[in-house]
Amino acid sequence: MNAPLLFGQYQFAGEVSMAHSGKPVYLSLVEDYRKSSRIYIDQIIQRTLVDSLGHFQFEGDHLLDGNRIYRIHLDHCSEGMGSGHFLGECGNSERVLFIASNRDTLYFPTSFEDQSLCTIISTNPKASLLLEVDALLEEMAFTFMDFPSGANKKLNLRKWFATLQQFSAQSGEPLAELYIYDFLSDKRNETFSFYLQDLAGNAFYDSLSNRLESSYPNTDFTKQYEAEIATDKQLASFSGDKSINWNWILATLLFLSLGANVYWLISQKRSISRKSNAQWQKLTPQEQKIVEHIIADKSNKEIAASLFVSHSTVKTHINNLYKKLEVSSREEIETLFKK
Repeated sequence: MNAPLLFGQYQFAGEVSMAHSGKPVYLSLVEDYRKSSRIYIDQIIQRTLVDSLGHFQFEGDHLLDGNRIYRIHLDHCSEGMGSGHFLGECGNSERVLFIASNRDTLYFPTSFEDQSLCTIISTNPKASLLLEVDALLEEMAFTFMDFPSGANKKLNLRKWFATLQQFSAQSGEPLAELYIYDFLSDKRNETFSFYLQDLAGNAFYDSLSNRLESSYPNTDFTKQYEAEIATDKQLASFSGDKSINWNWILATLLFLSLGANVYWLISQKRSISRKSNAQWQKLTPQEQKIVEHIIADKSNKEIAASLFVSHSTVKTHINNLYKKLEVSSREEIETLFKK
């Protein structure tokens, strides 16, 4: 019963944990896909407060006719910090990105341990696509952590570009595709150099341009995407073709294969009893690592710091663990897996 409920177009009402009483909640419209990862003042549409019973409410016509990306942001920063924390100085907040239009009804249920803004139930089947993308990106990050060598990065980049682009095209929603494109083409990410190579020979990017023109013609983000693609294609052409040393590549792959097999044999020997458990096999690699930290009696914040992910991401993984394992507490997880 303790769950936020949002009604499209004229009223947004919901509930969170009463521990958030007095905290501000913000509704934002994210038109610039390059500004989806942080809170920006110019995105905020309206602000309200959580009352003493954990209730919050927005009133007014806030959603556009067609699908757009929105954010609900539950702020834990103190009021004394002023407006500066919206520029990234305050990391203690909970947020969720979702896709909606003014014809939708959205339901944001709280999960175990009073976690909020981790799950979306909506009349719009595309509402939770961005959460699914985030889950894929987290899984991608874990695969890079296992083998940080240069050769493994190239192999993983090729694999994950294909995986993300396939999910992107199958989603049927160009807004979700832009969210993926923002990550892959971000100049601050290690994916950027591979993106330039991929851009030169992959028809995916031109196809996305066509889908944007069809679904969202004359919008600022469609024009922004087309301008960026044109610029990046020129940049990719300036990079020039480089000769490939196939002998070096084959030797590297052989060495990597041998190393991976040795690592696998050692890890299998150490964890054979755990991995024989059918429940363990249900979990993704990142969920397995979360379980190991739970068994080590680490808090959510400690897990987030250890895995280099956000606090809200850890809570999302724990929520998924409860559902998969059909448990309702950390103690039950320890009982299942702790030897």
